[in-house]
Amino acid sequence: MVKHIVLWRLKDNAHGNDMATNANLIKEMLEGLRGRIPGLIAIEVGIDFSRTESSGNVVLYSEFVDREALKAYQEHPEHKALIPFIGEATRERRLVDYEV
Repeated sequence: MVKHIVLWRLKDNAHGNDMATNANLIKEMLEGLRGRIPGLIAIEVGIDFSRTESSGNVVLYSEFVDREALKAYQEHPEHKALIPFIGEATRERRLVDYEV
């Protein structure tokens, strides 16, 4: 199994929205992929409430059956369709992919 974790720090404003609105839209869009991409076992999106200097704003936790399923997810049209919106709203992105 592969775990794919992404952490975003968002811009204060993007797409004519404030950070909180964009965080909720990103959560809704990513969770909308549930059950739509083969090999995606689990997907969870959290929005930070601590708001510390070292906090991210949005985190994605997802599980895939294997590395090939993660690659297929990254290339899937429904996932790729989200990238422009998320990218424009993001000021920093970090990720970790690992096998268990």
